[in-house]
Amino acid sequence: MEYITGTRVFQIEEPAVVTLGKFDGRHRGHKKLLQQMLEIKKETGYRTAVFTFDMSPGTLVNGVLQKVITTNLERKNNLERAGIDYLVEYPFTKETARMEPEEFVKQILVGQMNARTIVVGTDCSFGYKGAGDAALLEQLKSKYGYELIVIPKEQDEHRDISSTYVREQLDLGNMEKANELLGEPYAIHGEVVHGNHIGGAILGFPTANILPPPEKHLPVFGVYVSRVYVDGTYYGGITNIGRKPTVEGISPVGAETYIFGINQDIYGKTIEVQLLHFIRPERKFEGLEQLKEQIGKDRELGLEYLKNLPETEITQLQ
Repeated sequence: MEYITGTRVFQIEEPAVVTLGKFDGRHRGHKKLLQQMLEIKKETGYRTAVFTFDMSPGTLVNGVLQKVITTNLERKNNLERAGIDYLVEYPFTKETARMEPEEFVKQILVGQMNARTIVVGTDCSFGYKGAGDAALLEQLKSKYGYELIVIPKEQDEHRDISSTYVREQLDLGNMEKANELLGEPYAIHGEVVHGNHIGGAILGFPTANILPPPEKHLPVFGVYVSRVYVDGTYYGGITNIGRKPTVEGISPVGAETYIFGINQDIYGKTIEVQLLHFIRPERKFEGLEQLKEQIGKDRELGLEYLKNLPETEITQLQ
C-alpha cells in the first residue's frame, strides 16, 4: 500500500475507486464498504484508494482532543491488511476546513485521487461544515464523470453500527459486543517499552508494556484476556489497562500484558494486543504480595478462557 501523509501535494495516476471517511475502528460497516471497493477493483482494474484526514476534524474545530478507537498507525495497518492500494492521510487545517464541498470533489476526489468510482455510506459528509453528502455526490457525478455507489448502513439490533456504538461498549468493558460490532478484536498497537521492571523480578510474571497515544480511546480500566500478535505469531495473554495503582509513583496510562509461552526479548518491537474478555476492574491492592496472588488468579481465568477458543485463533498458549 502507498501511504501518502503530511502533504497536500500528491497525484494518483491510475484510475481509482475511492472512498472517504475517518475509518475509526474499521467496524462491520466499514468492511462492507471496503469489500465493495475490492469487488470493483476486480471488475475494472481500478486501484483502491481511501481518503481521510491526519486528525479528527473535531480536534481542530472544537479545540478539544477527539478520542479515536483506531490511531493513525492502526488505521494504516488495518487498511494495508485489507488490501487497499492507496491511503491518503490529508492534513486537516483551517484552510481545509473551509473548502467548499464541490471544490473538494473537483480538486481532491476527482483531480488528485483520480476517482472513476466513488463508494460512500449513506451518512458521508465532507467540505465546509460537513455540507457535502451522498445527495451532492449524486448531483455532481455527471459533471465530473464518476460513478457513485452508496452503501446502506450496517445494523445491529435495529441500531446503526457506528464508532459511537463501539465506544459505548468499550466504556462498559463489554468486549464481546464491541468485537462483534467491529467484526474483529479491538486492538492496541504499540512499541514495547521498559516499565518499572517489577513484573518479572518481583511478581514473577514478566510483562510487555505499551503506551497508547493520548487520542486512543481505551476501554474501562481493568484486566482483560487478550491475544497478542508478535512477529507473525498469536500468543495468549492477560492485559491490564490503566495506571497500575498498587505500584508506588505515578504511572502513565498503559497496556501491560503477560504473554503466555513467549521466550524472546521483544523490547523495541511493535506488537498488537487484542482484548477479548473483561475479567475485573483495575483496583489498588494492599501490597505487592496481594497483587501477585491476584495476578495468579487472573492468569488461571485467562488460560481457561483461551483454552475454549478454536485452536486456529491462538498459535502459542503455554
